[in-house]
This record gives sequence, C-alpha cells and structure tokens, in this order.
Amino acid sequence: MALISPSIDLRPHLGPARDQGPRPTCLAFAVSDGHATIRGPWIPLSCEFIFFHAQRRAGRKPTQGASLPAICTALLQDGQPVEAGWPYLPADPMSTAWSPPANVGVVHRRASTYGTATMSSIILEIALGRPVIVVTQLSPAFYQPTVDGVVSPSAGEVPDPKLRHAVLAVGHGTVDGHRAVLVRNSWGLGWGVGGHAWLTETFLAPGLLSAAKLS
Repeated sequence: MALISPSIDLRPHLGPARDQGPRPTCLAFAVSDGHATIRGPWIPLSCEFIFFHAQRRAGRKPTQGASLPAICTALLQDGQPVEAGWPYLPADPMSTAWSPPANVGVVHRRASTYGTATMSSIILEIALGRPVIVVTQLSPAFYQPTVDGVVSPSAGEVPDPKLRHAVLAVGHGTVDGHRAVLVRNSWGLGWGVGGHAWLTETFLAPGLLSAAKLS
C-alpha cells in the first residue's frame, strides 16, 4: 500500500462520480462537475447540454470528442441547466435529431481560462480551493489504479498520444513522499476509489496537455 498524504481534498464538496459510458464526453463531465463544485452546494449540471453546444460551435458530430476552447466558450455563452433539464443520453444520438428540450430551465454560465499547464500550476489552483479541468494523454497504468487508488507508471511506460482524456483535479498531496494530484474520473464508481484516484507526478507530468480554470 502506498503512503498517501493529502494536502487538500475537495471530494466532500462533490456528489458521486458519474459515468460517461461509451460516449466521447469526458471533457463535458469534467467541466460540468467543476462548474457544479464552484457554484455550490452540489447539484449536478447537464453534461448533455454543454456537450451539444460545444460540438455545435466547433462543427463536430456527437460521436467526436469536444475541444477545450469550444467547451469553454459554450460554458460562458450557452451555460448549463441542472441535469434534470436535459438528462445525459446513454448512447450517441443521431446528429439530425439531437437538440435540447424546449424548456431546460434556468441556465448557469461561467467564465474560464485555459491553456498549457504544469503540475505546479494545477496544484496552485487546487490550493485555492478550486478544481481544475485537466486534459492529458494516458498510458496503461490509468486503466488499473491500485486498490488504494494510485496511478503510477511502470518502468518504461510512456503516454500514448492517441489516448487523450479529460479529468477533474480535485486535490493534491503526496504519494510515498512525491507530489500527486487527486482526480475525479467519469468512468463510474468502480474506477479507483469511488471514481477517484491519485495521479503521481511521474504519470501526469509527461502526458499533461492543457488545463482550464473556472472563474
């Protein structure tokens, strides 16, 4: 078992981790849960709504992943209702029939900033009590966190540029004395510990692509 020493853990401010299923909506889940945390108290927001508007703005199909610029623009200009306003669809919709309900209820908007990130910049934001949307490349260790919820690469393991994924950073601390970031995934409660795991610096830093901070 690893020695995990949390410095900040925002999980008490969030509800249960959710499951994106087979759809390419990880970024929508990370943004939605980050937005819900900042708004407080916790009320899940519609992933379907923000994903729809991000794809519409970028000219992408619902079977494609969203881009960070498009989803941040959608968050500011289109916003999100609560989850009940447009519940998440379990399967990819037909693009010709995909549109929000007539009345989704009150829409909540939020500004954000995005760009390149480092382990230190992510930790600094979490230290202020704010979650961070993180886009990274994956390697095999991510798919099998340890029983105590740690993701650390094996010797020689490197990120795969074809495997891009978004998670929400919700804590930081150390694992066996080395820096680590606690993330919330969108693969349900069975991944890691209740849908969360500690990404060691040796795992996260090499594959880190970008991040977004919510205002």
